Amino acid sequence: MILADSSNLFLIDLLSCLHKLKTVMLNDKSILITGGTGSFGQKFVSTVLERYSAKRIIVYSRDELKQSEMKSSESFQNPALRFFLGDVRDKERLYLAMRDVDYVVHAAALKQVPAAEYNPHEFIKTNVNGATNVVDASLRAGVKKVVALSTDKAVNPVNLYGATKLCSDKVFIAANSYAGDTGTIYSVVRYGNVVGSRGSVVPLFAKQRSTGKLTVTKPEMTRFLITLQKGVDFVLKSLESMVGGELFVPKIPACSVADIANVIAPNVEWDTIGMRPGEKMHEILIPEDEARNVLEFDDHFVVQPIQSFWGNKIGILGGRSCPENFHYASNVNCESLNQEQLSDLLSEYLP
Repeated sequence: MILADSSNLFLIDLLSCLHKLKTVMLNDKSILITGGTGSFGQKFVSTVLERYSAKRIIVYSRDELKQSEMKSSESFQNPALRFFLGDVRDKERLYLAMRDVDYVVHAAALKQVPAAEYNPHEFIKTNVNGATNVVDASLRAGVKKVVALSTDKAVNPVNLYGATKLCSDKVFIAANSYAGDTGTIYSVVRYGNVVGSRGSVVPLFAKQRSTGKLTVTKPEMTRFLITLQKGVDFVLKSLESMVGGELFVPKIPACSVADIANVIAPNVEWDTIGMRPGEKMHEILIPEDEARNVLEFDDHFVVQPIQSFWGNKIGILGGRSCPENFHYASNVNCESLNQEQLSDLLSEYLP
């Protein structure tokens, strides 16, 4: 008989605990989501209401109209739901909202690329200073876990929006060093384009279909695609398993812009307009420069922090190291969607 050493026993106990947490972690807990009236926020709230028996779900956002509309919707008639008007730029308001909160999901951001170039100060105030405020308020309030949403545009950024989200990512990862032994831990989730979200080419093509002409930037351009529900599921999974300091990246499929156009608007003429300022030919979720810090799992990657000066606990979750020259992009090392798969993914936008 082989006796397991203490480290193996610890890992077995940890994995067993994580399995149990998957079904009960949010039960009787208080969760706050910033940007809770956005498309992600609403899907996240409805998913938590459906799957868990949360004590409180606090929707924190600055738009009173969206909160009013969400509050009056039949989908959100639940006594656990709370609506808290506030801006992530306001640290004191965040702290008030986070009192007695167990988990925070930070989804609030300004995200329109052209608007960022024209209004850089506003994007910095919300995306960078707002991230710092979330960290400070959650530390002060004694929140247990905080997960922040990122974007592919934060990787080797070529526009201001991406640069602000890169700063935000760094703020949340480094926050683990500030937390010390308080028990608050921070992680980040990064993924690509959400099908049908604000600024997505998918609803644009569906709208242009009736005009008989699509405006296509570059047909050979490639993009990752993930549904809103899968994005929410991945955030919940990351919230459950995080130990602090991870940057989670899901394995998601990709396709070309030409593929999307052919599925949504077959036999419709294209007007090829070329790449717009701030765009990339291919999306990158993990750059080659980070490969040495990447762990691969069956359905996702984890980018470990460059400086794990607070004590790196990520290794206990397992994973396989990636080659030094590895990178994960929409044209390299990822699954490509065929026409049938793409049609299924975009079914609600088909003619």
